[in-house]
Amino acid sequence: MTNPKISVVMPVYNVQDYVAEAIQSVLAQTFTDFELIIVDDGGQDGSMEIVHSFYDERIRIITQANRGLAGARNSGIAEARAPYIALLDSDDRWHPEKLRLHYVHLEADKSIGVSFSGSRMIDKVGNELALAMRPKLTGIRPEDILRRNPIGNGSAPVLRRSAIDAAMFAHPEEPWRKCWFDENFRQSEDIDLWVRLSAAHGVRFEGIAGELTEYRIVGGALSANIVKQYLSWTAMLDKASRYAPELVARHGDAARAYQLRYLARRAIQLGNVELAADLFGKAVRLEPRMLLKEPGKSVTTAGAVVAAKVLGPERFRAISKCYLKEAAA
Repeated sequence: MTNPKISVVMPVYNVQDYVAEAIQSVLAQTFTDFELIIVDDGGQDGSMEIVHSFYDERIRIITQANRGLAGARNSGIAEARAPYIALLDSDDRWHPEKLRLHYVHLEADKSIGVSFSGSRMIDKVGNELALAMRPKLTGIRPEDILRRNPIGNGSAPVLRRSAIDAAMFAHPEEPWRKCWFDENFRQSEDIDLWVRLSAAHGVRFEGIAGELTEYRIVGGALSANIVKQYLSWTAMLDKASRYAPELVARHGDAARAYQLRYLARRAIQLGNVELAADLFGKAVRLEPRMLLKEPGKSVTTAGAVVAAKVLGPERFRAISKCYLKEAAA
């Protein structure tokens, strides 16, 4: 039996409402020479019953105790047999041409270690939102990843195995386990790996045109999660300062400012106007140039904070649903 050309790694944890769509989007790919490695990460809902309802010889299932997203991805990558690895979170979906286009991209230029694309946002029930991630695609430098993370989300990249193996390390407590993602991170594990690959190992990142990933925005988050996300991101930055001190010294404040603005938009979505105003104020004080570099996002964020204060969170959300959906991204 020959090895597949692409290994798709999909962690599954309590996603019974979405996992079928994710699997269907993989099986519907026009590029068919792949294996789909589904990592059961110890959830408690009916997700795995849905997974087992699919029969396709390309599907492989790994079962483990809960390790979190980073640990599930590590387990899947360790089992992957292909020279290219595609990551898909089990609440997202792919365009049918995604794997084919990334395969062509990576085959055409062996110097590319990570291929990625833009993403379209979808809501909880799978409807498209009026927002897309259209990142910078070429000339990606370590500071671009640190400041803006053009990869965007965990379902966008396709990785060259030989490139990401440069960042592989043994798990500190279970040295027989291979790791690429740092399992100490429950959030920000992806940008941690991208910064390490780019800054510490010189791996080249390049995107391709098109919105080939459908990234799901699921409501019900809590304001406390925004604080946790920021703390996790800050831990990532602290870690980066140890292996790339010059990068963080030059670009750390700007990166922190962009992260704070992003989280301010999330806080607006949740109706926490006070938190949004605090985060956005800190972002502008750290990097006032963002008002000139990206006036659209900065002005709309500031305007939304003011409007929410005047109207009140509930009334503001009622009349600004379109913006609030966009603010999630």
